Amino acid sequence: MSFKQRILFICLLICCFHFQSEAQKVLQTTNQMMGGGGSGGMGGFSGGRPAAKKGNDSLQLRDKNADSITIYYKLYNSNDIKKMDTSINDFFVHYPVPYTNYNLGNLGAASKSYLTNTIQNAGLDLGFHAYDVYNFTLEQTPFYQTTRPFTELGYLIGGKGEQLIEVKHTQNKKQQLNFAFDYRFSNAPGNVKNQSANVNNMRITAHFQSKRKRYESFLIMITNKAASSDNGGLINSALLDSLSLGNPYELDTRLGVSGMTFKNPFNTSISTGTTYKDNSFLLKQTYDIGQKDSIVKDTVTTYMFYPRLRFQNEIKYKTSQYYFNDQNPDSAGYRNYFNYALPVDKDVTFQDNWKVLNDEFSLISYPQKNNSNQFLQLATGYINYTATFPNQSGWNNYDLYAFAVYKNKTRNQLWDMLASGKLYINGFHSGDYEAKVYLSRILNTKGNYMKVSFQNYNRTPSANLLGRTQFPIIGLGGIKKENTIDLMGVIGNYKSEWLAQVNYQLINNYNYFSDGYKANIYTGAISYLRIQAEKKLKLSTHWNWYNQLNVQLVDPSSPIHVPLLLTRQRLAFEGNFYKNLNLSTGLELVYHTAYKADGYMPFTGQFYTQNNYTLTNRPVANAFLHFMIKRLKAYIRLENLNTLIPTNEKLGPSYNFSAQNYPTNSLWFRVGVWWNFIN
Repeated sequence: MSFKQRILFICLLICCFHFQSEAQKVLQTTNQMMGGGGSGGMGGFSGGRPAAKKGNDSLQLRDKNADSITIYYKLYNSNDIKKMDTSINDFFVHYPVPYTNYNLGNLGAASKSYLTNTIQNAGLDLGFHAYDVYNFTLEQTPFYQTTRPFTELGYLIGGKGEQLIEVKHTQNKKQQLNFAFDYRFSNAPGNVKNQSANVNNMRITAHFQSKRKRYESFLIMITNKAASSDNGGLINSALLDSLSLGNPYELDTRLGVSGMTFKNPFNTSISTGTTYKDNSFLLKQTYDIGQKDSIVKDTVTTYMFYPRLRFQNEIKYKTSQYYFNDQNPDSAGYRNYFNYALPVDKDVTFQDNWKVLNDEFSLISYPQKNNSNQFLQLATGYINYTATFPNQSGWNNYDLYAFAVYKNKTRNQLWDMLASGKLYINGFHSGDYEAKVYLSRILNTKGNYMKVSFQNYNRTPSANLLGRTQFPIIGLGGIKKENTIDLMGVIGNYKSEWLAQVNYQLINNYNYFSDGYKANIYTGAISYLRIQAEKKLKLSTHWNWYNQLNVQLVDPSSPIHVPLLLTRQRLAFEGNFYKNLNLSTGLELVYHTAYKADGYMPFTGQFYTQNNYTLTNRPVANAFLHFMIKRLKAYIRLENLNTLIPTNEKLGPSYNFSAQNYPTNSLWFRVGVWWNFIN
């Protein structure tokens, strides 16, 4: 589907949504939405009494000081009910790259976390993760149950023609059927040559539950496309301090045609760079055996159902394409800058294509009639995957696995516990496993809570690390499974908005890239400790100080390099004024200590460990004015104020860097508007 076709499709959907005539009931309450569930069973939104028919939508009636509107949803594979977040104090609610991540100087460019991000799943992993932060995923897919159509439109514009468009819509066609649509598009021409990036994401969901609540189905369709020009970094970063015109676009880059860029947001073609695509399809169906009931009130009959045994089938199908192309390669540049000899001095193309089919069957037992959050799930699944590499032989294999889950959330909602195990019985990843134990407790009525967890992953190295790729990667000589033990403890308070979290990881046989295209294994044990603290300090009636702090300790001899300290501090003047104005304005600082930041190899799409360059940045300073008037939210931000400080020997360069030879943006201006509509 072309871009114009996508835009036309979105417009038609919005028109249909907002001119429909069918009147629907108000939103269900939280208790109505609990319903039956399983691991994976969303369990639907069944159960409970019907909502009262008086009043308007809760969006109109909500407390002006409330941080979230009362539209509820559940994430795929979760029974936990969440609220749609309408806070305005945090810009990253609507920005795809959180403060814990960095990109290579441009929205849509390759991105990596400042925190350790070991892969925490057994089985197949393809190994291309530089653009994961921008993607829609199955795990983060929401399913709604709303009795009034809801639409949210968002538009963000930034410096150098940066744009971001968001469309969100959900409605119930009838009480038993809900569907939702999400679309996000971003375009950023960039601040230097050959840096343009486009990201397209679309997600369609549908949820159906039969009238008597025995049968339930969930449908998810997702498409993600990231197209990013790769410039390989600046040839001479020192020239940033002596620009004749003060514009980084003057400087030459290591890859790409000098001076070539695309200012047209509808042009997604890439002459030198990376294009990643994936399409996901999921269909989950459940059928319950149990006890039915009904409630009659005011001539309205509400059917109730208490599942005791659930049959569940889940089918997933995913196609992925990873593509790098350089239409005007410079063999001398590849050799001098990347230590790579081009086989021929013509177009450079690397491409991997994958198809993965997963079919899973589960039996879920509910011991207690009125507690759908206590269940035992037993399941088995089959995975088939096929890889094709142009001009190379492909690869086909399979996996057979089994897993079990026990979950119990007590009826008083104070204790929540989960234990699960997954073992790959046969196939290429035979012997891989996952083991998880999770326990949380609400300690008292003051909002205090605690969480503890244990996780253990034993996994085969990613496919590209094993050399199953057309990309110029020197794969591992043999297979040594990576094993990670993860311990976590959290204490916090919901009401006063603070938490303290400790994570400890012990990693054996860590898989990584020792340079841009060579896979390696660290055979020793790596200890990693992360301490996280968050606290909102109320300084006065309208002044608030938001503290976010991450401290990381890792074996200095290991190939995992992370900053010792990562912090975000926000000082904000906040409150409700003139009846309908909700305001948050102030100053934001983001800072990390010096560390040997990973390098990036553009034609393999991999961040890699390096030991020669230390990244030292000044704090990033941003001024912001965020406000909400009824259903309209707006963000006005002046970012990277630190670049205004004059350059001298003590202060260092005016530009910060995300990696060696990759400068971040200069002074940057962003304006964004998000608007909610309720039919």
